[in-house]
Amino acid sequence: MIDSPDFRSPDFLLGHMRSLMDFFYPACINRADGGYFNEYRDDGFITDRSNQHIVSTTRFIFNFATGAGLLGRPEFVAAATHGVRHLEEVHRDREYGGYFWTLAGREASDARKHAYGHAFVLLAYATALKAGIAGMAAKVEEIWDLLERRFWNAGDRLYADEASRDWTELSPYRGQNANMHMTEAMLAAFEATGETRYLDRAETLAHRICVDLADQAGGAIWEHYRTDWSPDWDYNKDQPDHLFRPYGFLPGHLTEWAKLLMVLERQRPADWILPRAIHLYDTAMARSADFEWGGMHYSYAPDGRLLDRDKYHWVHCETLAAAAALGGRTGQERFWQDYDRLWAYCWRVFIDHQHGGWYRILSPDGQRRSTIKSPAGKTDYHPFGACWEVLRVLRRALLPEPRT
Repeated sequence: MIDSPDFRSPDFLLGHMRSLMDFFYPACINRADGGYFNEYRDDGFITDRSNQHIVSTTRFIFNFATGAGLLGRPEFVAAATHGVRHLEEVHRDREYGGYFWTLAGREASDARKHAYGHAFVLLAYATALKAGIAGMAAKVEEIWDLLERRFWNAGDRLYADEASRDWTELSPYRGQNANMHMTEAMLAAFEATGETRYLDRAETLAHRICVDLADQAGGAIWEHYRTDWSPDWDYNKDQPDHLFRPYGFLPGHLTEWAKLLMVLERQRPADWILPRAIHLYDTAMARSADFEWGGMHYSYAPDGRLLDRDKYHWVHCETLAAAAALGGRTGQERFWQDYDRLWAYCWRVFIDHQHGGWYRILSPDGQRRSTIKSPAGKTDYHPFGACWEVLRVLRRALLPEPRT
């Protein structure tokens, strides 16, 4: 049995963030093609040296840019700059604009344009701007303009999801996930620039998804929609484990929204935010809690039955951050008790105490589903970001930030 540390300690959180980065860095730096290597075995062995995903590139930039000052690692600025350069030189489509979804070497292997991926591009540039990397203010402005032209629908007050490389075809699919990460990116852009248009957009997206659309789905957040933003209750019904568009309600997205709502409320208080955040959090915990083995199941159907009973690392990370944010905001100990209990579970089964990092997916009873610790897209952005958010909660408890 591994002893549990004090999970509410800033020293623990910072130490855990250092260990996460130590698993990837410096091996992750791809000096042949640029960017970063994307896939790692449990022991850190790189299993794919060619393929790169826009989500991996941008999430690595977020981790490095955030960690540079926070962890006292100035070399991380160079690592983040290395990723930014790759975004501009290789991921960026110089013919049609926007950013490729995936690369093989230095060539596009999937040239479609996804709002989800572009949300992370905005997040990467905003975080790099916070870290003081030159030229990032212009890049934040540039990606905002592209999003306005290519994905934003003023009538819907939401972003579309997917376009062809040349932007001539827009998929009829609409999804909440891209808009959730757009909200995250807009909040980061506001923090980096102070420009209220980013905060305005974050508030609009949050209310549309967490109130307007959630009220069509019994107060929870459905994942998939038709072009008119009516719920598509059958989309990917045979794929409850689809990587980016799984079928069902996802408790992890309910708690991730709860976290984002608390970030929004710090900058733009409104009466609806806290009650909705608590409702989403409580719904997620009630629907997903595994009382036999601990932790949280992945998804459930519209009729309430569990679909994917496996345990996903990101679900637990986002819930840790949400619990801390709600605990800090309300002063209610029940949220901190959830936080401690969930951390203890993750410490026991999700974290590799030998090699570092988090396992990605576990069976209901806590057994690893794969020896691949980090496939494309993971980068341990979720645990790194969760620790960072909890640190912000703890620091505000000591020295509250003024609300604007």
